[in-house]
Amino acid sequence: MEERLQKYMAECGVGSRRKCEEWIAQGLVKVNGEVVSEMGTRIDPEKDEVVFRGKVLKISQPLTTVMLNKPAGYVTTSRDQFHRPDVTQLIDMPGVRLYPVGRLDYQTTGLLLLTNDGDLAYRLTHPARQVEKVYRAYLSGEITHEAVKMLESGVVLDDGYKTQPAKVSVLSVKGGNTKIDITITEGKNHQVRRMAKAVGFPVMRLKRIQEGSLKLGSLKEGSYRILSEAEIEKLKNEA
Repeated sequence: MEERLQKYMAECGVGSRRKCEEWIAQGLVKVNGEVVSEMGTRIDPEKDEVVFRGKVLKISQPLTTVMLNKPAGYVTTSRDQFHRPDVTQLIDMPGVRLYPVGRLDYQTTGLLLLTNDGDLAYRLTHPARQVEKVYRAYLSGEITHEAVKMLESGVVLDDGYKTQPAKVSVLSVKGGNTKIDITITEGKNHQVRRMAKAVGFPVMRLKRIQEGSLKLGSLKEGSYRILSEAEIEKLKNEA
């Protein structure tokens, strides 16, 4: 059965579908000995030979997705100029290479998916998909009704970008601080922190507790679990 070249590459575990599209455009992929650079190219994995950077691609490892409760002090990129530990070091699955789906910044904790399923990664990270992500934020200051309304209407960030409307649930306001749950559908860099700062109540601690229908639940910090096929299928349908 034929499928798109970038989808097949992602299924082989070389990277996300979006990254594979970049490599195809750069002329780094050959199909049956010929360089292919068109996004619409379809291949039959049973008949066609796909070569990326001199290596024949084959789907050899099972598609696996895990949910990690990310601790603070880990990066979600494989290359870090400060040589800080990355989240893949917390996953003990020999022979299976997983990639983070999206990012959580160095100090943010909570739900992070890692997968070698390029189709799932593509669906969850594509800007048009609008997958909801829920964060529990501990803010400095006792948030005002006006500030909540600003977050719910969309706020202008420090680079001039106006965010899409967020959902905000105020959980507690006491002792000079505020605890809220905030739901967003975008993935701008440090978005929740920048949104909170823009309305005058900067984030002290931030934890992602839900993505789509998938909830972090009681999973301990630093621990992970493999998602079931039903959970993965539900995430794909939501995206």
